[in-house]
Amino acid sequence: MKKQQSATKKLLKILGVLLVLLFGGGAVASMMGWMDGSENKRAVETAEAELRTITQLVSASGRIQPEVEVIIRPDVSGEIIELNVREGDFVREGELLLRIKPDIYQARIDELNAALLSQQSRLEEARANLLQAEAEYEKNKQLYERDLISELEFMQTKNTYKARQANFKSAEYQIQSARAQLRRARQELEQTVIRSPRDGTISRLSVEKGERVLGNAQTAGTEMMRIARLNQMEIEVEVNENDIVNVSEGDTADIEVDAYPSRIFKGSVTEIANSADISGSGSAEQVTNYNVKIRIVTPHNLTAGPQEQIVQVADEESPSGQEAPSFKPGMSGTVDIRTKTVTDVVAVPIQAVTVRDFSKDQAETDSLSADSVNTNKSEPGSPAEEDFRRVVFINENGIAKRREVKTGISDNTHIQILSGIESGMDVITGSYRILSRELTDGDEIRIENEEKLASNE
Repeated sequence: MKKQQSATKKLLKILGVLLVLLFGGGAVASMMGWMDGSENKRAVETAEAELRTITQLVSASGRIQPEVEVIIRPDVSGEIIELNVREGDFVREGELLLRIKPDIYQARIDELNAALLSQQSRLEEARANLLQAEAEYEKNKQLYERDLISELEFMQTKNTYKARQANFKSAEYQIQSARAQLRRARQELEQTVIRSPRDGTISRLSVEKGERVLGNAQTAGTEMMRIARLNQMEIEVEVNENDIVNVSEGDTADIEVDAYPSRIFKGSVTEIANSADISGSGSAEQVTNYNVKIRIVTPHNLTAGPQEQIVQVADEESPSGQEAPSFKPGMSGTVDIRTKTVTDVVAVPIQAVTVRDFSKDQAETDSLSADSVNTNKSEPGSPAEEDFRRVVFINENGIAKRREVKTGISDNTHIQILSGIESGMDVITGSYRILSRELTDGDEIRIENEEKLASNE
């Protein structure tokens, strides 16, 4: 009997413990929201639609280069016998850069001078023969008019006179040709002296003294050096065909150069190419880009100039309080071109805008309407055409409401809303999986970032 009472007490104790656990678990579940059906609610994140200033950006990458750069090639071939510059030197317009050995061209001038003198002698001989032929012609003409000589003899004299005239003209033309050849030879001799065509810095020197160079006679000559304005640099970038329509001359830009990772430089669009640069033509990977040149307006390369300018600007600093940068041709960088700016417009995070096919909703509505009417149903036709529209889901007292919206420009984080929602509305921003695929109009939602939003407020 005692054993039976002991077993009953144990059973009652176990039931008591189970009841305590059951009620305690129920209280915890109620506090955590597990008993009010929240497991069926969509866990989302929200943000407030607000008035913002949005600047549309077009990003691209490229390389820095001088805005003006001149390639120096020789017009004549020969050996470099004098080289007066080094790479990095600043030169003035007209300053002597190098000399090419002139011996061959001087010998050519001497040869042509002798040929010219020979032609002049022939001209004098032709003049004498012409005068003699003219005298004979005049004499025989008078005799012929008096019938003292035959017509045949007179015609021979006349023809000889005309031949002497032609020879004299030919000698004159040969003189002109010899003089032209002599002028050309003198120009070639002058071209053995290479002078700077403009002010600038020797940005590249490709030859040494004693080296032979090829002139521009039939093909492109040897590239000897380049003269550039290093105190006015630009960056040339490739902009995709989808973005180039938004870029205009005069647009401002932020420039990041890999060599200066913690600094932002200012720029301005100066040139937009009209012809495309197409890579992978005819394949699935075809890419069409347009070259855009952006002038760097932040002071730079202050020492790349004449000494009088260096003295004036050596102590200048950039607006950021840091020393002016020293850019070199070929440095890589990226730019963000500001193509358009709007102020005080309704904006939401970019991820809040998604796309829905409205044709599916219409098909479901038509199906419900057909089921509610007792009529003979016809065979279903072809599926409805897709009708994708941009939408934003807003939070209305824990219910997701879909709003069709029209959008404008965007920056890296927010997008402009032209119509559909107003400032101050609570819009759903995530997660991406739920927002892009699963969330529908009228779904119950549970906001996961409520505490974070409340702390920010």
